Amino acid sequence: MPDTAGAPLRRDDRSRGGAPRSRSSGRDGPLYGALDLGTNNCRLLIARPSRDGFRVVDSFSRIVRLGEGLSRTGRLDPAAMDRAYEALAQCAERLARRGLTGGRISAVATQACRAADNGADFIERVRKGTGLNLRVIDPKEEARLAVQGCLNLFDPRTEAVLVIDVGGGSTEMSWLKRAGEGFHTIAWMSAPLGVVTLAERHPEPAASGLDWYEAMVADMAAAVRAGGIEDASLRRLFDDGKAHLVGTSGAITSLAGIHLGLRRYQRDLVDGLWMTSGQCRDAADRLMALGPRGRAAEPCIGPDRADLVLAGAAILEAVQRIWPCERVRVADRGLREGLLLQRMKQDSKPRRRRRQGRRQAAGAAAPET
Repeated sequence: MPDTAGAPLRRDDRSRGGAPRSRSSGRDGPLYGALDLGTNNCRLLIARPSRDGFRVVDSFSRIVRLGEGLSRTGRLDPAAMDRAYEALAQCAERLARRGLTGGRISAVATQACRAADNGADFIERVRKGTGLNLRVIDPKEEARLAVQGCLNLFDPRTEAVLVIDVGGGSTEMSWLKRAGEGFHTIAWMSAPLGVVTLAERHPEPAASGLDWYEAMVADMAAAVRAGGIEDASLRRLFDDGKAHLVGTSGAITSLAGIHLGLRRYQRDLVDGLWMTSGQCRDAADRLMALGPRGRAAEPCIGPDRADLVLAGAAILEAVQRIWPCERVRVADRGLREGLLLQRMKQDSKPRRRRRQGRRQAAGAAAPET
């Protein structure tokens, strides 16, 4: 069992979005929306700023598999676009019901729309039909936002952190070192493999086994090594046990749910959970033994992820072999939370400058004594 420092945060210690709760929750503050259209999922968060972060008031998540078949054809499939459009239309309705428009909505699209020949056409269809202005972000910004969303899961006693954001079409990795009281990103990379693309490259055979799984691990390992990230001082921190991993994705949270034996997914038990590398491998072994039908019946996986979750486990395994690390912290948060925090911070700056200006003016007007 993890020690006290490794225990999940309590529900009342943080918001649904990952930022700590504040007793002054800002109920009358402005609402913000963050929408992430990925290769596999469409996710939305709506939140209000609070003293220590934000308080989530609404959320939406649906598996749409926008990137299904993209690795073979180079184009978004019409049925996949229809699924994603329907989910986005529901997001637009939720935002409208909350009175959210314009600048307080951050809506982004990632790898599927980046890579597809018809990605821009789909973005335009969404704009015309729903009013949502999706911005296609590059891998570097995607990695940065994932880090931003996971910052308060970093162990303050550690010297280095590797954040792994496993998507449907790509995997972003960011290496951070301690810098004073915080952490500084020293390297990042984007591997062109995610759970959808890896699963499509390695269809599960009728009699799945270790050879099939190891082929996925080897494929991902080659992509990580091709990134060429190497730093001798960083490597020593990992070798000396002074670093840990943070894993953010549905596949990694599913591994956590299997490890805990949950009968239903419980975010307050999963988000912030510490797992050992051995526990991650044990969970992957259990999933492999279950087979496709058994995985589909698992409440923390379900039929939509049954054919993808082992690809996610293989991605994590490949990274752990190249950057050996005993501790992994599970994150049910990431890019959306990063978007919210970024937008709220940007909007708070003018108010801070105005308050500072008023204080300076008051000081200048005070009579001498």
